[in-house]
Amino acid sequence: MAPVAPKSGDAIFASVDRVNAELFTLTYGAIVRQLLTDLEEVEEVNKQLDQMGYNIGVRLVDEFLAKSNVSRCVDFRETAEVIAKVGFKMFLGVTASVSNWDAEGTTCSIILEDNPLVDFVELPDTCQGLYYCNILSGVIRGALEMVSMKTEVTWLRDMLRGDDVFELQVKLLKQVPEEYPYKDDE
Repeated sequence: MAPVAPKSGDAIFASVDRVNAELFTLTYGAIVRQLLTDLEEVEEVNKQLDQMGYNIGVRLVDEFLAKSNVSRCVDFRETAEVIAKVGFKMFLGVTASVSNWDAEGTTCSIILEDNPLVDFVELPDTCQGLYYCNILSGVIRGALEMVSMKTEVTWLRDMLRGDDVFELQVKLLKQVPEEYPYKDDE
């Protein structure tokens, strides 16, 4: 029997159950708005969105691996490409690109030209420090941690702040060695 080939982001997106894009966008907007009301400080909202994303990423990686048939990536560069081309397409319906690699191959940028989370969004002057899509940085960080990569994910450019694209910088801090369960039968 031949091995199962990995699915492309488009193939996975076509086969995955989806919710209405406008409902998704408006629900996310309501969550951000409620956080702004409850926490009052924009920096606290940024932290909360990142933590929410982290918790989602920790769980989302299982679904991604189950549905995508992606085999183990050989390095951080390949992992970033899979996130951009397959992960973003599978869960958000958009394809991202990876660029701006450093010489060591430990830092790159994931660039989104289209982001469904920001449809219908304009940031008021009181929220200029808000990283509205900070949940995405948490999702990437959480998912990568589950595959043994400790990372730091930060926003470099944001279309809601007048930039031409959304750009996330992903920096590999360390590759965590896999730990195997203790064998108690010895």
